[in-house]
Amino acid sequence: LCQLQLPVIETKDQLDAQVDRVCALVGKARRGSTSMDLVVFPEYMLHGLSMDVCDEIMCERDGPIVARLRAACVQHKIWGCFSIMERNPAAPESPFNSGLIFDADGNEVLYYRKLHPWVPVEPWAPGDLGVPVVDGPNGCKLALIICHDGMFPEMARECAYKGAEIMLRTAGYTAPIRDSWVFTNQANAFQNLMCTASVCMSGSDGTFDSMGEGMFCNFDGGIITRGGGRPDEIITCELRPDLVREARLGWGVENNIYQLVRC
Repeated sequence: LCQLQLPVIETKDQLDAQVDRVCALVGKARRGSTSMDLVVFPEYMLHGLSMDVCDEIMCERDGPIVARLRAACVQHKIWGCFSIMERNPAAPESPFNSGLIFDADGNEVLYYRKLHPWVPVEPWAPGDLGVPVVDGPNGCKLALIICHDGMFPEMARECAYKGAEIMLRTAGYTAPIRDSWVFTNQANAFQNLMCTASVCMSGSDGTFDSMGEGMFCNFDGGIITRGGGRPDEIITCELRPDLVREARLGWGVENNIYQLVRC
């Protein structure tokens, strides 16, 4: 989980420079841990928190910005989870807030549009692709939700019912939401016997202060490891989806996704 420094992005040149920073941090993640499977970047990693919908700094799923992110995964032989603000041809004033995951060969394995924009602050169109769950690194079942999505327990439950063993949550949250961030990440894990891996932007852009707070929660809701507020810190953890499968098959009274259906 990379607690990326919160940027100020107003021009295409600034956007290009920010892509370079993200790609460099993909390399840092690989150099820091040769066994790392996946590096996850926060929501707003390329655009900051200005909510600017200027077409000059919007991205496309198959455009040159995304191609550079894909190439970084190939270069460093690592899976990557990234955030873009995606052009919406049907409503240019309301782009999509989208997440992408590429494998170590540069193949797109997950594409998601944020379902729940942070109304009334965010200008993004609500997502229209549902909640995908995919085969992740080493055969895990992987899902991605974005920021405010994680405040709705139905989102995590949908991921679990579709088989997710690890749910990623990327965000740009600022410090006032810290307590809610922590207990929803833990609750989403425990209530669904599912690991959660969640990370925010970090540092200040001169107006807003993002909080970092990268954290991994085990399927029992306990926090395995947690970052602080240091920008560009990369928090690492080994997650065990095999133990998630074991718990879902063998647990009784606290096996909530089983109990709800059975009762």
